[in-house]
Amino acid sequence: MLKIEGVHTFYGNIEALRGIDMEVNEGEIVTLIGANGAGKTTLLMTCCGAPQASKGRILFEGQDISRMPTHEICHLGIQQSPEGRRIFPRMSVYENLQMGASTQDPKYFDQDLEMVFDLFPRLKERITQRAGTMSGGEQQMLAIGRALMGRPRLLLLDEPSLGIAPLVVKQIFETIKQINREKKVTVFLVEQNAFHALKLAHRGYVMVNGNITLSGTGAELLANPEVRAAYLEGGH
Repeated sequence: MLKIEGVHTFYGNIEALRGIDMEVNEGEIVTLIGANGAGKTTLLMTCCGAPQASKGRILFEGQDISRMPTHEICHLGIQQSPEGRRIFPRMSVYENLQMGASTQDPKYFDQDLEMVFDLFPRLKERITQRAGTMSGGEQQMLAIGRALMGRPRLLLLDEPSLGIAPLVVKQIFETIKQINREKKVTVFLVEQNAFHALKLAHRGYVMVNGNITLSGTGAELLANPEVRAAYLEGGH
């Protein structure tokens, strides 16, 4: 579904991605783990066209999207829930979800809204509340819900566990599994919480300094001594 071939991305003179090769197959949950500053978010942003890759290609269902503007990429069926949530804090929950649906035919709005409320009942309870007054976990639910309102076939999730209480993190990851299994949405997950991410994922990649250094199934990477030492608290 998504194929990344030899992608380089720069911020000015700084090379953030150094020839990335990876793929996400339809129906999978694929996770990308790595330390802060490794280039994980840059890769997701490059998939969405901002910034654009300076070398290499990004293919979505065989179509080269490397030079497409972001709004056209969204119309193809790629939606992102960004790092730090970036909801519209002054808008209500309902208005945020309306924004997520803005690229879609209005005839789908009611059924998509019900789907989001089924996944995240808390959002239904908060439907008229200003999004900025909710807890971090509730805001993360809203960020994912807003992306789902765009009817994605490929959902890009950037650090969904960041700054959230452990109990809510577990709930968020269970919902990601449900989105993949029941809603048939392919997921590309960027996450620092390597244990939860690799347990959830069918396959995973490890990024270090803008390079992919390891890949394998989620179980293989969980068992890998290098991964355990670097990302799983020394293997404990």
